[in-house]
Amino acid sequence: MPRLAIALLLWLCTAPLTPAAATSDLPLPSGLEPNVEFWMRIYTEVDSSDGLLHDAGHLGVVYEVTTLPERASRRARERRVDARKSHYRAILRRLATGKRSGLSADETRVLALWPKGVSNATLKRASSQLRFQRGQADPFRDGLVRSGFWSGKIADVLEEYGVPAALVALPHVESSYNPRAYSRVGAAGIWQFMRSTGRLYLRVDHVVDERMNPQLATIAAAKLLRDNYARLESWPLAITAYNHGVAGMARAVRKTGTRDLGVIAREYRGRTFGFASRNFYTEFLAAWRIHQNPTRYFGRLQPAAPLAYDILETDAYYSVASLTQALDVDEETLHDHNLALLPAVWNGAKLVPKGYKLQIPRHALEQPVSSILAQIPDSERLARQKRDRFHKVRRGDTISIIARRYHTTQSELVHLNNLRSRHRIRVGQVLRLPSDGTTTIEVARAEPPSDGVYHVRRGDNLSIISARFGVSQGDLVRWNSMRNKNRLAIGQRLRVAPKQIQVASAPPAAEPAEAVRVASVAPVPAPRPARTAQPSPEPEPEPIANGEPADAGLPEQARVVAITAPSEEAVPDPSDYAVSSSQRVTVQAEETLGHYAEWLEVRASRLRQLNRMSQRTPLVIGQRKKLDFSRVTPEVFEQRRLEYHRTLQEEFFAAWVVTHTTDHVIRRGDSVWYLSHKKFEVPIWLLRQYNPDIDFGALPSGAALIVPVIEPRSEVEGRTGTPASAG
Repeated sequence: MPRLAIALLLWLCTAPLTPAAATSDLPLPSGLEPNVEFWMRIYTEVDSSDGLLHDAGHLGVVYEVTTLPERASRRARERRVDARKSHYRAILRRLATGKRSGLSADETRVLALWPKGVSNATLKRASSQLRFQRGQADPFRDGLVRSGFWSGKIADVLEEYGVPAALVALPHVESSYNPRAYSRVGAAGIWQFMRSTGRLYLRVDHVVDERMNPQLATIAAAKLLRDNYARLESWPLAITAYNHGVAGMARAVRKTGTRDLGVIAREYRGRTFGFASRNFYTEFLAAWRIHQNPTRYFGRLQPAAPLAYDILETDAYYSVASLTQALDVDEETLHDHNLALLPAVWNGAKLVPKGYKLQIPRHALEQPVSSILAQIPDSERLARQKRDRFHKVRRGDTISIIARRYHTTQSELVHLNNLRSRHRIRVGQVLRLPSDGTTTIEVARAEPPSDGVYHVRRGDNLSIISARFGVSQGDLVRWNSMRNKNRLAIGQRLRVAPKQIQVASAPPAAEPAEAVRVASVAPVPAPRPARTAQPSPEPEPEPIANGEPADAGLPEQARVVAITAPSEEAVPDPSDYAVSSSQRVTVQAEETLGHYAEWLEVRASRLRQLNRMSQRTPLVIGQRKKLDFSRVTPEVFEQRRLEYHRTLQEEFFAAWVVTHTTDHVIRRGDSVWYLSHKKFEVPIWLLRQYNPDIDFGALPSGAALIVPVIEPRSEVEGRTGTPASAG
């Protein structure tokens, strides 16, 4: 396994990686070379201002490079893509009638893209398989530069856990090596862990989210990949399981009777095994080829220098202000290198935990790290974390009513609970309150940026921005021609000073691709690559995603957009929260018909009628149930369902810690309820996360069940004196 020096030398390698260079551990499955070539085009030839219009089932069939209108709205870009799809759909349908003579130039070209003698049925099917894939050459190029920060250490971790060295390229696919990458579905960090999976290996709660720490997340990713391989006995399958889930890939093996990913990709028709999962391994192979020889595709690049840190492990609970004063390091620098500390810490609602390993850039320190804590007064060395309080939303509650009741502000409730909007809460939702019910967020005054333009951060609202820069909300609304002052977007460019003081207008941020993961900024300014990207259109404001990390306000040259190819959610989790095309869902643990009725805004009796259920018929985990979407869309239902399960799990991990696991052989007569509530006293959903291959609707006698052993968090932290990792 190459060490840091060898890993850096790979950047200067000039020999391309050919299919023959693939290792026995990471073979190129038969028939998938066109797929690898497709993704190499996406990563190296087509910038994010363009895209490829192609056949979804045969990636070697690319109809055109579609250029998107510059500085156009999202809707205008969608119309452009739809128009080009309609053009080729009409051509394919004409060819599917058997027409082979008197063809136009476009018809002749399209027909030539398919093998000689292609059938009419294939062409007709192709007319419904048109797909547009946004180019990613510019973010991939930036990711190659950024990878210098971490690739050497990642290589060491992969070697330690017995994971193939080539997996150092996987963060290119997941996040373009951006530690701030955060997807619309909640995957975070350079390895894009979902919360549920991250908790199996990392601490993920409302104070610390270790998914955002590249080093810790790398260790977690190595463990997950190692565990995937132990179950599937194939690295191509284990890598695909990183996207599709180990249970899903085990199911694909059972259904097809083979471990050959090439056969599975062509023949398996699993309900959730879509385009992203089917192509994930070939995306990775393409990224690995490029990572080994970047100069061939982008010219000579200067990778970022590896980050060097001094580590300060806290011996008590401290405020950020106390630490920054003792370190003599500004808060922005400290934040940029400690992304795992969540906004509640930076806004003062929470303290930096005891035992937290604070990363300080070595060049920023002018004193030995060992002497720093001794400088902090005893009055600022606290023995406990600030206490939380909770409020369960009742019918008739609003954020303003709750804020008045507890003598706090609406903005603090929104910030503390990572709410998408102060106008959207629901009955039964549990809201976290400020530690004493009276404190409010203190917003530090700041000078406006030199160009008068501020980039919106996670947790911002107009009142916070107004206080930060000492301007009125009315001026902000007028200067930015805002139609809705309650609708801001992460990364949105907001004028916070009159135009006459503007020095220079910052270039627009890069446009995120359709249905892909996006990120805000890199942790430190990265060197500009030798080849500059084409200008990208200004992004339209989008609703702020739950839990999305703050934009640290770095210089424009440090701003990046992480883009990955999958258009579907990559959830290595046994729980399926999606609504099927037939408007059915799979029942998950802790769900009732009453939950479905509440999320759908219909009566439970209506759902019983749809599913021919009596009053006494129970819901069984794994069953499929039809729902009524007459009042809400499937997307709204999924969002409410995910929020319910996220809250459920966060409350559990706030009180309990998984310390180790034990094995149990399932016996005849064992039931899920008995094992969960009586024998082991752990939630069913947690058992499912540790046993994704077991059918909890019908427990198989004789199967081995992995059982997580849990202990109260207070007892674990009392023994160790440091915050326990949630999983």
